[in-house]
Amino acid sequence: MSRIRLIWRKSLNVVMLTLTGVCAFAVVSVLFLILGYFVIHGGSSLNWDFFTKLPKPVGETGGGMANAILGSLKLLLLAGLMGLPVGLMAGVYLAEFGGKTFSFVIRYTTDLLNGVPSIVIGLFAYSIAVLPVKHFSTVAGGVALGIMVIPITVRATEEFLRAVPGALREGAMALGASKWRTIATVVLPAASGGIITGMLLSLARVAGETAPLLFTAFGNRFWSPGWSQPTAALPEMIYRYAISPYEDWNRQAWAAGLVLLGLVLLANLVCRFVLHRRGFSRSV
Repeated sequence: MSRIRLIWRKSLNVVMLTLTGVCAFAVVSVLFLILGYFVIHGGSSLNWDFFTKLPKPVGETGGGMANAILGSLKLLLLAGLMGLPVGLMAGVYLAEFGGKTFSFVIRYTTDLLNGVPSIVIGLFAYSIAVLPVKHFSTVAGGVALGIMVIPITVRATEEFLRAVPGALREGAMALGASKWRTIATVVLPAASGGIITGMLLSLARVAGETAPLLFTAFGNRFWSPGWSQPTAALPEMIYRYAISPYEDWNRQAWAAGLVLLGLVLLANLVCRFVLHRRGFSRSV
């Protein structure tokens, strides 16, 4: 009986190991399939003009998406300035000061906000940042993306702060440091790698959002000076070019998607590198 049970366990182990290996291979294959598809359809449109030129008028081939690349950077800058400090401070409160009831409410609200569809957030930003001034703008797009950055930053900050050993806090306070001084000079520096990683991932998460920008930044085929004018962005240009009837625009949409995907992958690789250097890959 014991021999039969041993054979059964070994067989089950082999089957489950094979299934997990097949599933892991399927996940990796999907990623490479997506990358390959983008390279095949959009790689030919990636050239110097794509990164430095404005879009050509309808009916003309060539041109680029320099205005969209710059617009995406401006939107991410505003989103970071608006959302990252709020998320950081809220995460510090939850990890270091929060009680039970109020902290539960904040966490639950944060999770709900993280699950709100992006088009709903875009509609909300439209009502508070576009309707009052009666025009689309880069600032309005930054507000929409900034709202989406907050919940991811909150949860990442809280988790990495909780991963800091309590002995560090106790040692600093035993030397006479106040609670805030301990957090500012000991806890936050110790968790800085993970917190920065969470911030980068939150920005990478919102970099590809399209729906909020259709309600706020709206798009622009030219350079967008300042912050109060409509601006182009890579996700918005991908949407408009992909549904157009022009073959050259379709190819440029694939190329823009490849650039956007490459930026997201680069941000994730940087995050992994930072975590590895800081040792969080072993402690979290």
